[in-house]
Amino acid sequence: MKVGNVNIEKPVYLAPMEDVTDIPFRKICKNFGADVLVTEFISSDALIRNIQKTLDKMKIFDYEHPIGIQIYGHDHDTMVEAAKIVETLKPDFIDLNFGCPVKKIVKRGAGAAMLKTPDKLVSIANDVVKAVNIPVTVKTRIGWDTKSINIVDIAMRLNDAGIQSLTIHARTREQMYGGEADWSFIKQVTSIPNLKIYIVGNGDITTPVQAKEKFEKYGVDGIMIGRGAIGAPWIFRNIKEYLQTGQLLPEPTTQEKVKIAIEHLKENVKHYGERIGGLLMRRHYAQYFKGLSNFRPTKIKLLQSADYQENVEILQYIANTW
Repeated sequence: MKVGNVNIEKPVYLAPMEDVTDIPFRKICKNFGADVLVTEFISSDALIRNIQKTLDKMKIFDYEHPIGIQIYGHDHDTMVEAAKIVETLKPDFIDLNFGCPVKKIVKRGAGAAMLKTPDKLVSIANDVVKAVNIPVTVKTRIGWDTKSINIVDIAMRLNDAGIQSLTIHARTREQMYGGEADWSFIKQVTSIPNLKIYIVGNGDITTPVQAKEKFEKYGVDGIMIGRGAIGAPWIFRNIKEYLQTGQLLPEPTTQEKVKIAIEHLKENVKHYGERIGGLLMRRHYAQYFKGLSNFRPTKIKLLQSADYQENVEILQYIANTW
């Protein structure tokens, strides 16, 4: 699969996730073998207004390449202007978010709401492709709801718009993140004759066996891991090992997970400072130690403390107890 100067066979992407795929988490996933990273999504409106919080989200490091910066919006001129700004930061590609299902995004006509206006979606993609000199990719869903699944039509039109790859989350916007992802619609896209763009599949990949099945059964060029990586960044290493050798690596021990969680905490504190870095670990702790018996009292202690040393002591207690 070749996007611009990036050429990787069967790449495994880390999905862009708001308030999750920040710099510390991307570094952890990269260390575990994520082939391609994507930033949290960036508001095109906030970007052209130079909102500092938005500018901070776009910071990328040399070790992160290949990496894409993802933007969203609903206005042609704003998206084009935002893409030009992003290009100056020299990511490997610009990704256009036409799939976010969150209410505050779709009510502005952005994200997955663009699926209801396919002419506008394709037009924006076409205009952005023409405005920049780096690859442009798109991430979207199969449709707004079960009555309006239009991903095949959109894929064919984006194919002509000049984008280089299309990531499809195999759910409708109506599903949000519930129910099962229906990859049969991704198969319909990969079966389109003379399709020039690469197709990346996303949705419900949580094991190496599932990852291999997606490649073999649905004909995708790459896969993207989202929620399956939260609290389990080693999923990238395990998937790549299985794809290359057929070997299933064992689940990390609790002690190994503690070591990873402490490293993640250190990266958070280094990036955000002790208090904010500790608070932002809360969304990850429960997932790191999901399934531990009688874990609730200890989990509550972790979630109540933003003190670095106290967090480390609790994590070490977990390693010694489970």
